[in-house]
Amino acid sequence: MLNCLDIPSSVPNQLVTRRYGVELYIKREDLLHPEVAGNKYRKLKYNLEEARMEGHSTLLTFGGAYSNHIAATAAAGKKCGFKTIGVIRGDELGEELEKTLRENPTLKFAHNCGMQFKFISRGAYRQKDTPELYRDLRSEFGNFYLLPEGGSNQLAVQGCQEILTREDANFDIICCAVGTGGTMAGIINASESHQKIMGFPALKGNFLETEIGKYVWQNNWKLMADYHFGGYARIEKSLIDFINDFRFQFKIPLDPIYTGKMMYGIFDLLEKGYFQENQRILAVHTGGLQGIAGMNRRLREKAYPLIAI
Repeated sequence: MLNCLDIPSSVPNQLVTRRYGVELYIKREDLLHPEVAGNKYRKLKYNLEEARMEGHSTLLTFGGAYSNHIAATAAAGKKCGFKTIGVIRGDELGEELEKTLRENPTLKFAHNCGMQFKFISRGAYRQKDTPELYRDLRSEFGNFYLLPEGGSNQLAVQGCQEILTREDANFDIICCAVGTGGTMAGIINASESHQKIMGFPALKGNFLETEIGKYVWQNNWKLMADYHFGGYARIEKSLIDFINDFRFQFKIPLDPIYTGKMMYGIFDLLEKGYFQENQRILAVHTGGLQGIAGMNRRLREKAYPLIAI
């Protein structure tokens, strides 16, 4: 356990609604930690333990300009005594770093936590998993512990298996948002045979089935691919309205990239009668709330309504 993060032993399952003939609860993983919350703590837990056991003092990882993973890695590194390096997609962001930090709350936060940045072009970023890039990075920065983009690997899946508790065996359906697939894989592995796991991808495409399949040993899961709203950085007014209304009704904040899309999808399926009567549904709140500030900056530029913080 990463005692340096002072993580609580458990988080509550909060009732959302008993309408539509079902019971819907949300697991408040976003309350785990103010800066390393939700699935990011779960993914980092065993990776940071492994890094320490191997004698590493530096963590290196990858992410976009508003990455939850970048922010969480920087915060965890600061609190747990690791140097951190973030390889950031978009070399133009490094041309005027002070301007970038003024305009980007995620990178400003990571920078304030001591993270060192390396900005690379989008073309180079697509080669992030190649031995050539790793060799160049080790030549530049020396030895480091490598965390993949989004934090998903076998140790991350192991951490995410701890999201579900014994009490959660009473639920029929477990829902989660899906980015790189590690969180859903952990939930699948920890689930009971009678449970169905539903994942709501933030991206278009079918590649996630292959990624998740690398880590799981059960076949009780399904991806709900109709609620991505166009991809990571895409958003529509209907989603903004839903997120704000959800917060007003239930006093639970949602982010526009992951949990907002998941809950939108669940409520749409409730309206359509997708679930069976008397089923008990648990939606996992994986955090990601730090990204709201960055999204609101984009929404201001489009003269869209802002997401309540």
